[in-house]
Amino acid sequence: MQYERCGAWIIGARGSYDACTVPPLADALRTAAKEHQRVVLDASGIAFADSALLNLLILTHQATDFRVAAPTRQLRRLLQLTGVHTVLKTGATVEEAARG
Repeated sequence: MQYERCGAWIIGARGSYDACTVPPLADALRTAAKEHQRVVLDASGIAFADSALLNLLILTHQATDFRVAAPTRQLRRLLQLTGVHTVLKTGATVEEAARG
């Protein structure tokens, strides 16, 4: 699911993300980063994430004004354990993250 809100391009992520399953999301985020000034990942539907997703989030952050909205408990824990939470902008909701 992709749509525009508050001047940001929103991409919804659902399911589990590892090296085998992250490529379609990587393609969507890479395209969005090239075409939009602000990109928000709606992470509310992420059930599992590992270093493959973490790497993708960091790369997207380097390419555009990137935010993560509504990260699940497991994703928040991954961001905190790795220290990435100090680098990525997050929001409790899509609207909060989109507004910046």
